[in-house]
Amino acid sequence: MSSRENIAKNIVSTLQSVTTPHRISYVTREPFNFEQLSAAQFPAILVRTAGEDREDSTVGGTMGKRQATINYELVCYVKSGVIDEARNDIIEAVEEGLDADRTRGGYALDTQITTVEIDEGQLDKIGGVILTVRVLYEFTRGTT
Repeated sequence: MSSRENIAKNIVSTLQSVTTPHRISYVTREPFNFEQLSAAQFPAILVRTAGEDREDSTVGGTMGKRQATINYELVCYVKSGVIDEARNDIIEAVEEGLDADRTRGGYALDTQITTVEIDEGQLDKIGGVILTVRVLYEFTRGTT
């Protein structure tokens, strides 16, 4: 399995196990319609792989180590009578969960949340947040 896939799976499993400060009810890599979720499935997170930058770690680009920075977008949906508070709670829960092991189970060198985007409005007491998570990792050429 590739490093990219191992990192993505680690992010999903890490978020599925978050219970503090609030439990995250639904985490998936498969697109879903948030309007069809039951109240018990909130907060919900879609984890999707975004862009990646790669470069040689060794001079001359020989068959050696390469380094990559990959971004994951975590599209978070919350449902509450107080949307702003619920958005802040999901941001905190994700950040604390991911910070517990920034090496993604040993597959990465570092993990950081780099941007937080908040939706402008709310739809039927549902709010959204998109967190960009940047993961730095190394791999050997030909074994990504």
